[in-house]
Amino acid sequence: MNYCDKIHYAIYKAKEESFGLAMEALLTQLPQSDEVLRLIVFGTPGSTGEYMEQRELLRNVVANRFGDKIPALSYVAQPSLEGGIAMEVHCYVPDCSDKILYRKYNGNSYVLVENECARLLFSGGHQSDLSAGIYTQSREVFAEIKSLLDVEGFAIDSIVRQWNYIERITALENNGQHYQMFNNARSEFYSSARWKNGYPAATGIGSACGGVLVDFDAVQFLQSVCYCTPIDNKLQVAAHAYSEQVLLAADNRRTTPKFERAKSMTFGNRRMVYISGTAAIRGEESLEGVGVERQLEITLENIAQLTGEAKIHMLRVYLKNVEDYAAVKRCLSAYEAQIPISYLRTDVCRDELLIEIEGIAIE
Repeated sequence: MNYCDKIHYAIYKAKEESFGLAMEALLTQLPQSDEVLRLIVFGTPGSTGEYMEQRELLRNVVANRFGDKIPALSYVAQPSLEGGIAMEVHCYVPDCSDKILYRKYNGNSYVLVENECARLLFSGGHQSDLSAGIYTQSREVFAEIKSLLDVEGFAIDSIVRQWNYIERITALENNGQHYQMFNNARSEFYSSARWKNGYPAATGIGSACGGVLVDFDAVQFLQSVCYCTPIDNKLQVAAHAYSEQVLLAADNRRTTPKFERAKSMTFGNRRMVYISGTAAIRGEESLEGVGVERQLEITLENIAQLTGEAKIHMLRVYLKNVEDYAAVKRCLSAYEAQIPISYLRTDVCRDELLIEIEGIAIE
């Protein structure tokens, strides 16, 4: 069975008042027969202290549920616009050719899937000291990721998908913007690799607290019919080729966001497309002053350019303003009848952008 047939995505929701009860309710919804590779929980902590308490509770509840098979795990401070707590789940249905290994590094759980086609690494929850500055946190997080990759024999440019959650992403401090601080640290981290098959697909998105949090997928292909391909959007400038005029400085530097608009993983006659965080940008300029429904329309056109014939299997919708939720949900009702969608409230990487969408497509 092809990898694209084995991987599955789901979103679960719970509205219990306490975080602990909500997590128990969410975990009871998980399929019993599948191997769980990744859990991402989206919550509403009111402060950094509450975030850290809930993160620890989450780790304990998940450890009790999974024992020695703990999936990659992260807690993101983004409220679900449908109320309560939301949990995204990446599941896998192995066959006899697969070996699945559950491991830990520096307190974080991660999962390896190995078969005749590839070695795939799923890791999450990479964070540093939340009291440090964003640039310092970013560098420390990437140092930890590099160490984990080294332990498992993966190169930096084996990363195919990266999720970057940045506290108050557009905030300005004395030495610059939070997102630009992160981008400078990412550029440093990536500089030692060749990236001959393009940068990873990625999302750079805000969070209410939690500092810098990074999740990633990496792959080593073992057969010539299995490979990665970067995907450009002819309607947009590649993010890593942006001009300085759309970047804000941090420490007098303006390095570009190093990611592809999408990244395809081909396994023989099937392929999976990681859709990066996508917004209403044409060329390198945002579509301003047109309202959320028009921004949504342009965003979906951009996504269609990336997916081609591949069918979308899951979407995450990030909204800047709570009051836009009803209109966006109505516009996406046709999608929602077929695939899981999560709606999350958070800041997008440019102040003028009201919506950003990412997803997974399979052909």
